[in-house]
Amino acid sequence: MASVHESLYFNPMMTNGVVHANVFGSKDRVTPHRIALLVLVAELGRAAPRPGLLEQRRLHRLLLPLLQGPDMTLSRLIKAIEECCPHLASSVQIRIKLMAGGELKDMEQFFDDLSEVFSGTEPEVHKTSVIGLFLRHMNLAYNKLSFSQVYKLYTALQLYFKNNEKKSEGEMEMEKEELEELREEDIPCNGPLSQKQAEYFLSQQASLLKNDETKALSPASLQRELNNLLKFNPDFAEAHYLSYLNSLRVQDVFSSTHSLLHYFDRLILTGAESKSNGDEGYGRSLRYAALNLATLHCRFGHYQQAELALQEAMRIAQESNDHVCLQHCLSWLNILEQKKSGSCVLLEHSVTKAVHFGLPYLASLGIQSLVQQRALAGKTASKLMDALKDSDLLHWKHSLSELIDIGIAQKTAIWRLYGHSTMAVQQAQMLLSMNSLEAVNVGVQQNSTESFAVVLCHLAELHAEQGYFAAASEILKHLKERFPPNSQHARLWMLFDQKIQFDRAMNDGKYHIANSLVPGITALNSIEGVYRKALVLIAQNQMTEAHKLLQKLLIHCQKIKNTEMVIRVLLSIAELYRGSQCHTIALPVLLQALARSREYRLQHLASETVLNLAFSQLILGIPEQALSILNMAIEPILAHGAVLDKGAAMFLVAKCQIASAASYSPQKKAEALESAILNLNEAKTYFAKVDCKEQLRDVFYLQARLFHSLGKTQERNQCAMHFRQLDQELPARGVPLINGFK
Repeated sequence: MASVHESLYFNPMMTNGVVHANVFGSKDRVTPHRIALLVLVAELGRAAPRPGLLEQRRLHRLLLPLLQGPDMTLSRLIKAIEECCPHLASSVQIRIKLMAGGELKDMEQFFDDLSEVFSGTEPEVHKTSVIGLFLRHMNLAYNKLSFSQVYKLYTALQLYFKNNEKKSEGEMEMEKEELEELREEDIPCNGPLSQKQAEYFLSQQASLLKNDETKALSPASLQRELNNLLKFNPDFAEAHYLSYLNSLRVQDVFSSTHSLLHYFDRLILTGAESKSNGDEGYGRSLRYAALNLATLHCRFGHYQQAELALQEAMRIAQESNDHVCLQHCLSWLNILEQKKSGSCVLLEHSVTKAVHFGLPYLASLGIQSLVQQRALAGKTASKLMDALKDSDLLHWKHSLSELIDIGIAQKTAIWRLYGHSTMAVQQAQMLLSMNSLEAVNVGVQQNSTESFAVVLCHLAELHAEQGYFAAASEILKHLKERFPPNSQHARLWMLFDQKIQFDRAMNDGKYHIANSLVPGITALNSIEGVYRKALVLIAQNQMTEAHKLLQKLLIHCQKIKNTEMVIRVLLSIAELYRGSQCHTIALPVLLQALARSREYRLQHLASETVLNLAFSQLILGIPEQALSILNMAIEPILAHGAVLDKGAAMFLVAKCQIASAASYSPQKKAEALESAILNLNEAKTYFAKVDCKEQLRDVFYLQARLFHSLGKTQERNQCAMHFRQLDQELPARGVPLINGFK
């Protein structure tokens, strides 16, 4: 089930994706890259022929990020211009070549000629425009340079151009993939950034980390540039915070803690908080520092340290009478309580307080946490959806885009938990078709968040369950592109990908492949990994080892109150007893699983348990009773169940019909066997969808026996041929073929 988003930490950098940064002492300065931009503006004004309207629009859209962003190599700049206007790119390159290959006076003359763009009754550039301000700033900065500084600038320009020449020769022999890596490494410059450049760089990267992590710099590249920025200004607090967020991407607990503490230290040292919040500034920094430290420890599972940090934050907040900080502390205290005991008392109190203090974000998260707890406690879906409706009203009223997404992902997970796959697909499609309410830059994905990762994973698994493996592979491929392995939410699709591969290998009878996937699943989810290991052992007839493993897992899951896994383990234990022909011992275990699944309203597990009970009754010689309880489970299985469960249900119905027909008159018996053959055909269709060769072998075996009883020789021989092909391909199970229903 999808976890409620836990990003309750204080984030001083971002307000709707905008970073508020302040770099002390870094003024606008002239660099070779900025000279190249000045050349671009000058050539744009006198280009002949004039660029078309579409080309001008592209160039204007390109100029703003170029003016605000960090320096880049000349090759990247020329390539960016070529994409907008090829002939202008050629003019810019020639002009820079003439300047760098000439003398110092050529650069002097270029800056003297810049003022011409402002002359005339209709100047090419207005002085107060963005480009006009940039030209004036650069001209002023250049005029302030001493002769030795001008000479160093010209030398740097020559080196800037020569590096481009060398790179152009090398790029002719490089592959496209290597070029992409080169581009990523060469993005920023080595010198100090100006205040505006630093603000833009942090704003851009923070926004991308939030909205579309794939467009942001890789963790290593971003950290390198942050280190470079901090080298020139170690007291730049917001850079430390972005470093903290970057370390969280790769789950680096040491670096993230180090950067977080440095952020709040610098915030206090620079006096930024005291300037904006009066005398309360220092105390505010301290209490939010403790709160952020608590969230960090909670994220990495250090619950004892998180509780100590929360106590410190609450103490300082109480002294300062800061109700907002106290409310955040209470929300995180709820999370810690749920990890320990699963209690909802504090959570209900937290929601009431959040509404009272006008904190819709916290109130909504509290409601969603309550819904999640009550879903796991077995409350009815109608009550949960009513509660989520109240949460949705808060989202739309306050335009909480992220929480709208989380709410829909939560509904998808609830319907999946309760076994209503059709409703889960509907909710998932609703989220995927929505547009974000947040304003993001052009080309940035609006839906690269945890919520979208969750629903896409559910969709992939649902398609795989219905036998649409090609569609599931496409969804997983899209997930891998949108959430690369080094991103925060990659663990989600990695786990689902491994599970789908495991199920396919088990269905195909390739237990050695399934066994090789177990370590990968265990690394991502230890409980799921142990359970899958037990399934492999059962399939390989290693009953003793499987029983020991399942008993340990059952005790652990009962201790942590993982009800869904408890029921699945009980069903596997019952399968062990059934495989050992101990059907009477399996019955109490199955009844226990049925009681739990009905208590917690887990319909898909309840239906699976009924199938197991019906099979046990069939083996015990009461097929009529087995058919009776099958009628209770068949409808929800056919409506919402996986293809494998549908096939198992129809296969079992056919077996019960055959067993019941033993006491019928010859004519009625023939009709019952014909009906059983039709049900077996339906089961065969379902099993073929998921390539379940072992079950297909059993179906062909049973059909051959039935056709032989009815005297249909041709059909019997055809089924016998298919059975023989599959029987030679698959290993023997060591139990009678007719005894397995699934």
